[in-house]
Amino acid sequence: MLHIENFEDGIELYKALGSEVRVEIIRQLLLNKGMNMNELAGKLGITAGALTAHIKKLEACGLVTTSNEAAGHGNQKICSVHVDKILIDIVPSEPMDNLYQTELKVGHYSNHNILPTCGLSSSQKIIGEVDDPRYFSHPDRFNADILWFTTGYVEYDIPNFIPPGQRITQLMISAEISSEAPGVNSNWPSDITFYLNQRPIGMWTSPGDYGDVPGIFTPDWWFPNWNQYGLLKLIVINKHGTFVDGLKISDVSIDEFNLTSTSSLQFRFAVDPDSEHVGGFTIFGKTFGNYAQDINIGIGYAPLKE
Repeated sequence: MLHIENFEDGIELYKALGSEVRVEIIRQLLLNKGMNMNELAGKLGITAGALTAHIKKLEACGLVTTSNEAAGHGNQKICSVHVDKILIDIVPSEPMDNLYQTELKVGHYSNHNILPTCGLSSSQKIIGEVDDPRYFSHPDRFNADILWFTTGYVEYDIPNFIPPGQRITQLMISAEISSEAPGVNSNWPSDITFYLNQRPIGMWTSPGDYGDVPGIFTPDWWFPNWNQYGLLKLIVINKHGTFVDGLKISDVSIDEFNLTSTSSLQFRFAVDPDSEHVGGFTIFGKTFGNYAQDINIGIGYAPLKE
C-alpha cells in the first residue's frame, strides 16, 4: 500500500498517473504479473528508450519496481507493480502529540495454536522442520523473520509504556502479511481475523500468497516456489471503529476496551477454521518480503477522563 498522508506530497504520483502510456504500463504489468522491458516495449509499441523514461517516473513515486533476472543470453530487467492500493489523505489527520511507538519481531509471539502447513525461518535458515508445529515453541523462534500456518493463530504481547494516568485512544498495527497456499498462488483468498485481548475486532481477506517475483528483501537462498512477499497492511482501532488501510471493517472501537497505562495488550492474527476462506496466514519481517520492517506499533493516548 502506498499511503500519502499529505495531499501536497502526492504531486509526483499525480504526474506519473497523468499519462495514458504510464497507466497502460501499470495495466499490462498487472495483467501479466510482471514483464521484461523488451516485451513491455513491444506490447506498447514504443522504443526501449521511451519505455525506460516512463518506468523511471513510475519507480520514482513507488508504483513500479524493476529487478534483474538471468536469461539465456545475459540479464533482463523485469518490471512489476509494487503496490496493491493507494491511500491519499485529502483531509489531514488530526495531529497526535501523545504517541508511543515500538516494534516486535515476527518470532516474538507470546502464544500460538497452529496447524500445518506451517513453518518459520530466520534470515539464515529454516527453524526446525517444516510442517511440524512443535518448532513454534523452539527457542530459536525468537530469531524468526517469517512464519506461516494454515489455521490457528499467533498472538503478541504489545509493550504498553504510555505514561501513568493516561488512557489509550488509538492502536495502530502495521505488518506485511499474506495467505498461505501449497507452494504459492496469487489467487488464494484467506480470511484473516484480528483480535485484541481475545476479542475479534475485524477481518480482512488476503487475496493470495505471492511468489511471482522474489521479494525485494527475501534472502537469495530462499526457495523460489515459497512465499516471497506480502501486502503491507495498517490496522487501526480508534473511537470510530476498526479500519484496515483506512477502510472500516467493524464498529468495534477502542473505547469498548477501557485501556489505560496499566492494561495488558494482546494482539492476535488468526485464521479461524470456520471462516469462509480458510487460506492460511504468512507474516514477513524486515529480512523477508518487500518492506524492511517488523511489526510496527503505535499507541495513541490522552489523559484519563475525570
